[in-house]
Amino acid sequence: MNRILASPGRYVQGANALQSLHEYLGKLGSKALVVVDPFVVDNMQEVLSGGLADFPNEMERFGGESSRPEVDRLVEQVKSVGADVVVGVGGGKTVDTAKAVAHYAGLPVAIVPTTASTDAPCSALSVLYTPEGVFDSYLFLPKNPELVLMDTQIVAEAPVRFLVSGIGDALATHFEAEACAHSHAANVAGGAMTEAARSLAELCFDTLMEYGYQAKLAAERKVVTPALERVVEANTLLSGLGFESGGLAAAHAIHNGFTALEATNSLYHGEKVAFSTLVQMVLEDRPAHEIDEVMEFCVMMGLPVTLEELNLPSPSKEDLMKVAEAATVKEETIHNMPFPVTAELVYNAIVATDALGRDYL
Repeated sequence: MNRILASPGRYVQGANALQSLHEYLGKLGSKALVVVDPFVVDNMQEVLSGGLADFPNEMERFGGESSRPEVDRLVEQVKSVGADVVVGVGGGKTVDTAKAVAHYAGLPVAIVPTTASTDAPCSALSVLYTPEGVFDSYLFLPKNPELVLMDTQIVAEAPVRFLVSGIGDALATHFEAEACAHSHAANVAGGAMTEAARSLAELCFDTLMEYGYQAKLAAERKVVTPALERVVEANTLLSGLGFESGGLAAAHAIHNGFTALEATNSLYHGEKVAFSTLVQMVLEDRPAHEIDEVMEFCVMMGLPVTLEELNLPSPSKEDLMKVAEAATVKEETIHNMPFPVTAELVYNAIVATDALGRDYL
């Protein structure tokens, strides 16, 4: 199996970087369909228009869910306006949708995240949900985005919960990559892990632990600091490269399982991934001091460590088995773990993690 490292064509990050968007788009096409999160349309229209300058474009509001019907609708919009490049502006579901639209339309895509809430922007992967918000499938794309542009001033001005959620998502990167390394599982790009990918995943974790709290404090005050820049890069680039070229394992599969319970759907992706990372650590029988370190970090950051914090104060065994069974279906990434995983093992680990979290709090 060949070693593969996947990455976006160009990654640009900095305060007010959005103002140079039109310069980069000029290298990708001549007219853009800009898929925009409704919040951006309502609150950032002037800033976005400044970034597009005189680059020809048509804006289209994102429908709210990265579902197949929404992707199909936007592909038709691409055709009707004659666009030759797709731009996704918004959060994780907006950018996942834009990537899928560009894929089906056969066009390049530029991603402009307005939060550092997920590692979706850099990857050749779109996570699709049903229109009701339940996990549907992974759409593996043949290429990564041609451009990812992160404006850290916009990230700093977004609600801090987005940044913290991104930290929760990125927290899984190191642990899932390590699991894949031990099992020799293929990464998301379809090859063996490079040493670069493994190092990036480890650097991601180290950056979060060293600078995560400082970055949170900066974001609460809506200022851009070196710590915030480091953590935005960890959430977006390091985690993106780390998960795609390192691999996914139990944490994201368990997250997907939790989407089967409607009560959890008000939580952000990374918030559920953070708890699911702890579940993976319990499943792996990691040393107590390692679990304590991550749990302490999650509590400090405001990430969930109990089922109650996932809006599941008294879940039945039947409900948790739904999560465990969804997490262990044949095609899930939990089977990249270096040992066989059953629904019963996942159920037990969820219950044990909740008990540890309750005791810790």
